[in-house]
Amino acid sequence: MIIDVDRSFLEINSIKNLKRSKNPGPNFKISEVNPPDFQLNKFFYKQIGKKHRWVDRLVWEDKKWIEFVENPRVKTFILKDNNNLAGYYETIRDVDKDQSEIAYFGILEEYFGKKCGGYLLSEAINQLFQEGMSRVWLHTCSLDHKNAIKNYLARGMKIFKSEKINLEIN
Repeated sequence: MIIDVDRSFLEINSIKNLKRSKNPGPNFKISEVNPPDFQLNKFFYKQIGKKHRWVDRLVWEDKKWIEFVENPRVKTFILKDNNNLAGYYETIRDVDKDQSEIAYFGILEEYFGKKCGGYLLSEAINQLFQEGMSRVWLHTCSLDHKNAIKNYLARGMKIFKSEKINLEIN
């Protein structure tokens, strides 16, 4: 079966445009995964992605996961509620162009509706600008969580490209 999917590419080009969201509570902390741990990336990718057709990495062997997370351009950050995992994001930096893609971003289902997504995205964008990036971008599609694009727009990101694609699903 073939389905129509709307894909949107969004960007933010100045920290001045960032509309921050507050920390959802004192127990929530964001930290970089250092040293890289491919098992964390794999866990979040599978858990968050299972309802949103994240499928491109499902065929990756552990070696490919390890190579990806150990790439110096890639950084992973996790959101914890005390010691409980709540969400994550991966960035892929292009330091030559002073820009970074937020490659994957998501909150575990038990944290939906707790303002974690807005906070995590605010902090991701802020961190990248603090590191000297002049542009932060990402893409989303109509298969992602229904509030994904709303969150990106609410943080000050703007759509710079939209397209319709046909996706074959089994």
